[in-house]
Parts: sequence; structure tokens; C-alpha cells
Amino acid sequence: MVGSDASGSIRERSDRIARHIDRARLLAIAERLISVPSPTGNAGGALDALAEFLTGEGIAVERPQADHPKAPAVVARLSAGAAGKTLQFDGHLDTVHLPFVPFGREGETITGSGSCDMKGGTAAAVEAMLAARDSGVLGGGSILLTAHDLHEAPWGFGTQFDRLISDGVVGDAVLIPEPLSGHLPVAGRGQACWKVTIRRDGPPVHEVMRPEGAPRVIAVGAELIRRLGELDARVAAEVDPVAGRSSAFVGQVHAGELYNQDPPTCWIEGTRRWVPGKDRHAIEAEFRSLLDELAAETGTAIEAEYQLVRDAFALNLEAQAVADFRLAYESIAGSPLPTGPKPFVDDGNSVWALAGVPAITHGPRSGGQHTTGEWASVDDLVRVAHTYALTAALFCPRGS
Repeated sequence: MVGSDASGSIRERSDRIARHIDRARLLAIAERLISVPSPTGNAGGALDALAEFLTGEGIAVERPQADHPKAPAVVARLSAGAAGKTLQFDGHLDTVHLPFVPFGREGETITGSGSCDMKGGTAAAVEAMLAARDSGVLGGGSILLTAHDLHEAPWGFGTQFDRLISDGVVGDAVLIPEPLSGHLPVAGRGQACWKVTIRRDGPPVHEVMRPEGAPRVIAVGAELIRRLGELDARVAAEVDPVAGRSSAFVGQVHAGELYNQDPPTCWIEGTRRWVPGKDRHAIEAEFRSLLDELAAETGTAIEAEYQLVRDAFALNLEAQAVADFRLAYESIAGSPLPTGPKPFVDDGNSVWALAGVPAITHGPRSGGQHTTGEWASVDDLVRVAHTYALTAALFCPRGS
């Protein structure tokens, strides 16, 4: 619980926060998180490190399993001791399955696995919570900090975070420090990934020994690709002016072991994306119906592994949290933040789909996500911490 007051102009509150942002502490958090390998599904060590750091700072921490006992999530709260809104800072601590790169610093840039996506941003969010506490600007309401595993597909699909939301661990608005700093994303497409396997009866055989009339799985695969192309052309008419168009995409095709062998299986992988306003359940049903029709026509068995990554996303620019965030950003950066699309899917998509509250994706200037060359600007980590804390100072007391 924090004794604080929200009096004073936005400039006064911003200056107070700036004086209490501890650059060395922020870097210590980032180093501690990045130094622990945490590939998706195995982020328990990084989550433990965050929990230990917060406990050392006097912040009470809860560790709900949220259907993933191998790596319990981190849930921490900072209360002003007065009524108001809850602003959530959320970050995933898992990283893609690439060789681990330890923490490094080169001048005003940090490097290492997760420095961009998104341990650096999470460290900035933690510093924002601590700076809000130390500066006493939280005049009402509370900050909710969450961190979790199972974010990165195809090893995780956001299920731990989704469970936290379904269990009521969600704020009145959410800030997510993913590596996107140049614009405010206001719309994004939903995504599912799929793997289709086409099978015929019998073992692989030499092409001249194949039974007459037996299905040719490669030909069936080619027909499936053609029909998915037709689907892609049809859904191209579904366009969001910001997010872009719906799509059906094929990225991999595999079959056979030799040039003159007739294989019994062919498998194809790709994605399906859709614009805000489309029903993801109807989209999956349409995809499966297409496969069922082709299987019946060709005498093959066709199976699909269809996995939702995240639903589509839209941000209500009239929401109070969005207005407060934009005001905080402009007061610190000196210019407005333009709007634009969300090019990827993230946990903000889940917040919008499952909780219906505003979710703002905004993180530090950084790069190299999903590579071994990740980096983040230290100056921009400080800016993000400042922006998050000031947004909380504006938004949380509302309703108090």
C-alpha cells in the first residue's frame, strides 16, 4: 500500500517520477532476467528471479500456476490505498527456442536472449511500478504486474496468460511492453497455425509398383494448395483499413523420400489470419469443412492440427486509458504517437478478446526479436518506465 497524492500538474508528476526512476536498478532487473535461459515452456527460472527481486523490494508476490505448474506465473500489486482503477503491466518471460545468448551491454545498448522480446520491456515495467511507488504519484487505484510463460508459438499459445484472465487476474486497462515503439497499434489480425496431413492406405512403394487407382497424396496436396489459394483470394475482400486483409497462407509442403517413390503421406503447414469482427470459430469450421470435402472426394484420410495463436485485436481510441497513455507519451516524448497496425499477435489480443478492456502495446526501441542478435536501447527502456508510471498516475486515480 502506498501513501501518495495525485495533486499537481502532469508536468509536476512527470518530473517527480523522473527523479525516482533508478537507471541502475532497471538495468539490474534486466540483467537478472536475461541471464536466466527461459525457452518457452521452461521459463520458471526467469519467473523465480523476478519474484525474488520483487520480494526483495518489499512487493508482495503471488505465484498462481495458471495450468502450468512447471513455471508458476508472477502476480504483484501496488495499491495507493484509495479507490480507483487498476492498470496492468504484463510481460512474458519466455523466449523462442534459439541458442541462449547471455546478457551483455555495449554502451547504451543491452543485448542477450529476451533483451528485445521482451525481458527488457518487462524490466522497464517493473521499474515503472517501483518509480510510481517511490515518487508517491499514485493517488488512487493500483498497478497490477503480471509475468508468465507459454507466449511464443509454436511451443506455447498464450494459454497461461489466458487462464490468468479467465481467473480474473486482469486490470481495467493493460500496458504490454512488446518491441513496438514507433506507433500505437490500433488494429491487428487474428492468427491460427495449422498442419494438415494427407494419408493413403499402405506403405511407400516404387512408382511402377503402386496399385492402380490408389490415391496420390502429392496430387491431393496440390489440390489442397489450389483450394487454399481460392480461399485466400475470396477472403482478400475482408479488409480492415489499418490491420490489412484476411488471408490463407501455405508455408511448407513435404512428401516422400525418393524421386521415384510413391509416398503414403503428405503434410502441409501454413497460417490463417482474419480481421477484427470475424468469428474465429466460424473460420476454423470453414477450414475443416474444406478438408472434409477433399478427403471424401479423393479417398484419403486428412487430419488437421489447427491451433489458435491469438484472436484479432482492436483498440478503442476513445477509452480513457488510451487517452491517458497518449497524453503521458506526448508529455515525455514531446510529440504525439501516431497510430498504425499491430503487425504481430501478442497478449493484447487475448485481453481484448477475453476481457474486453483496452490493451496498449508499447515497448522500447529495440530489435532482433526471434534471432540471436536481440538488443534494446537503455535510454528507451528508461523512457518506457517513465511513460508507464505517468500513465498509471493519470489513469489509476480515476473513479476514486
